[in-house]
Amino acid sequence: MEICARKVYTHYNIDESDFGLELKTKSNLPMASGLSSSSASSNAIVKVVSSIISEEFDLTPLNDLEIINMAIDASLEAGVTITGSFDDATASYFGGVVVTDNKNRKFIIKEKMEEYQILVYMPNFYSKSGDSNPERMKLLAPLVETAFGFAKDKNYLKALNLNGLIYSATLGFDSSIAIDALEAGALASGLSGTGSSFVAVVDDESIDKVKESWSKYEGQVIPTKVDNIGCKLF
Repeated sequence: MEICARKVYTHYNIDESDFGLELKTKSNLPMASGLSSSSASSNAIVKVVSSIISEEFDLTPLNDLEIINMAIDASLEAGVTITGSFDDATASYFGGVVVTDNKNRKFIIKEKMEEYQILVYMPNFYSKSGDSNPERMKLLAPLVETAFGFAKDKNYLKALNLNGLIYSATLGFDSSIAIDALEAGALASGLSGTGSSFVAVVDDESIDKVKESWSKYEGQVIPTKVDNIGCKLF
């Protein structure tokens, strides 16, 4: 939070001693669980601090991509991401589905997604993205390229299945959690990010069956849906 706010102050050349802010955050998104909580938080903090400072001093607010890039820079500096997570940052900011070139921070696809029902399985432990082993993840790069190809072809459910299983194996998570969901009728399922959460895309026919299949695992199941709205000020 401090790094995000400081970057906004620096951008506007505002001294903290001249204009101070007290920031408090509240979230229903569990931290360190592979659900892009750091990207969502960074986006929100940069957006709100930019809005307050620009209004107070009659300055131009940051545009959407300036907010996202500043939030990514703050996340990299804080060590909560390895790649910068342009995909996570833009998906949480704009909603819908994005396919991105993270290295160059460019969009390949950005569009609304069908409003599927989603189940999130949250185990009773956390896994910080910054603690992941990039060298181990590189071992399965060719398979990840296949999943990326599915995503670029807009076969998002296939991409989720394959990518989720690849990273489950690479990072040591129990892939049977995703397979149980698929066996119960989920449209797609896999590890979310670098874990520890798993997600399942479900419909009316499969939602209760998937919930039941996950009931044997310790933790909680959170029902939600695809968000096509993204980050907004209220």
